[in-house]
Amino acid sequence: MAQQSIRFRIRPDGRVEEQVEGVQGQACQLLTERIEARLGAVQQRQPTAEAFQVEVAPQSRVQPATQASQLS
Repeated sequence: MAQQSIRFRIRPDGRVEEQVEGVQGQACQLLTERIEARLGAVQQRQPTAEAFQVEVAPQSRVQPATQASQLS
């Protein structure tokens, strides 16, 4: 799994810039909603390439049982 991070830059005029890395699709906005609600009104959003990527759920592989293990 890729590392996920949120970076904040506080400007001298009080504006806060937020940069999210390692989060794909709508998960980025879901991740930052509560933080943004407490910081104040969002003035601008600039989606990164990751925002347009499709979220891929991890898959697990199941191997079929062999005949020897079925006899035990």
